[in-house]
Formats: sequence, structure tokens, C-alpha cells
Amino acid sequence: MLSVPGRFVATLISLGPVTAGTLPMRFPVNSSAAVYAGLIAGIIATVVQIALWSVFADALPVILFRDARFAAAIVMGGKVLPPPESFDWTVMLVATLVHFALSVAYGLALSALIGRLRTLPSLFAGAAFGLCLYGVNMYGFTAVFPWFQAARDSITLATHVAFGVAAAGAYKILSRPPARARRETGNV
Repeated sequence: MLSVPGRFVATLISLGPVTAGTLPMRFPVNSSAAVYAGLIAGIIATVVQIALWSVFADALPVILFRDARFAAAIVMGGKVLPPPESFDWTVMLVATLVHFALSVAYGLALSALIGRLRTLPSLFAGAAFGLCLYGVNMYGFTAVFPWFQAARDSITLATHVAFGVAAAGAYKILSRPPARARRETGNV
């Protein structure tokens, strides 16, 4: 009888080899499409957030610099948090790397959830994923990174939903086989 770790390893081995761009059939995710979907959704979510801030908050660019410091502090520590909330190249670079690393991780997670769904249900699942992600980021992670409590607002909520929808839509578009392959198999 195998132990729990032994069974886990045996299960991983039984999944078989991983081919380029996809994981084994039991985990039907096009990993390269999922990575790009996360990156695309990270860009779209940033644009949505900046647009919402410019319309409803009248706090640009200070709020952008504040949130960049929040993200950078995950890696750099609390020393980057105190004001002034102004532009700093190092903070912006680290914040961007953290933002896109999380976007890729979340894109991979969402892709695993929606891999077998059609496009419209995937978009709804993406919206639900964004809502859950907001809860995890703004209420769960604040146990470790309490400074994110200041970012709990409706704009951040809407941005997380936009991320989920964008990631789901991008994944569905990017994971489709090329048109030629669809014609050859009759899945046009």
C-alpha cells in the first residue's frame, strides 16, 4: 500500500509525458495559451483599472503609484510603502514583474477550470473566477500583506472581474486549433 505522497508521485508518473504547449490529457490545458491569456488579461485589467480611476476616483497618478508600491512590497518589503507616492523606476519594475507573474499564475489556474467549457460559459466562469480572486487577494492575502486593505474598493473588484473575463476570452481564442486544422477535421 502506497503512502499519500507515494500515490501522488505514482499518479504524476501515470499521466505520461508532456508534449510541447499542452499538459497530459487528464489536464487538458494549452499551457502556452494559458500563459499568454494571463499576460493579455493582466494588460487589459490594468487599462480597465486606470480608466475607472480616471473616471471615478480623480486620484491619478497617485493611486497608481500607491498600488505599484503595494505590489512591489510583496518582494521588496515594507520599506517601499511609505510616502511619497511618486514614480520610482525600481518600484515600478518590480511591481510590473509581480503583477505579470501573478497574472500568468492566475491565467494557468483559470485555464484548468475552463478547458472543457464552451466560450460563453467560460466567460461567465472567468467573471466568477475574478470575483473569487478579489476575495482571495483582498481578504486572504491581507493576512500576510496587510497594506492591500487600502485597495479594497469597487474599482478593484471590477478590475478583478475584468481580468477573469479577459483571461477566459483570451484563453479560448488562443487555445483554438488553427483554421486549417479545424477545416481538416470538420470543426469549422
